[in-house]
Amino acid sequence: MRFALLCAVSAAALTACSQPAAEKAPVAPAEGRTLAKVDLDQPLRVMGTEPFWAIEITPAGLTYSGVDRPEQKAANPGPALHGTVAVWTTETEAMTPLVVTLMATDCSDGMSDRTYPLTAKVEVGGENLTGCAASSAAIAKAGESGRVE
Repeated sequence: MRFALLCAVSAAALTACSQPAAEKAPVAPAEGRTLAKVDLDQPLRVMGTEPFWAIEITPAGLTYSGVDRPEQKAANPGPALHGTVAVWTTETEAMTPLVVTLMATDCSDGMSDRTYPLTAKVEVGGENLTGCAASSAAIAKAGESGRVE
């Protein structure tokens, strides 16, 4: 009798495990990472003046460039989020430390009439730079003045 009961329970368990995938509850999509309404998983442009420099952040990597500076590429480890701050910590192909910190505070680059949604601080090698940031798409469609959204 015990053996028959054990077989019945085992068969029921196997049947339950082999239910079609369509009957399983859907998995909720991962929530995007945002800072000041900027999607951090989309291409971003971080830039500064005096000296002129820029960092393109894409899912494929970070590219640092500037006037009279060699272009440097680095892997994109993704940002570490700490409240209203996002930090990318990586190393360029030349093994130069690169840390990009974006803060959810409005920023003016000091040379245009644009206002950006993010303030940036960058440490590359031994140099500290400050600037502004927004999504690459928002910068591309923004005018010469006003808020970059």
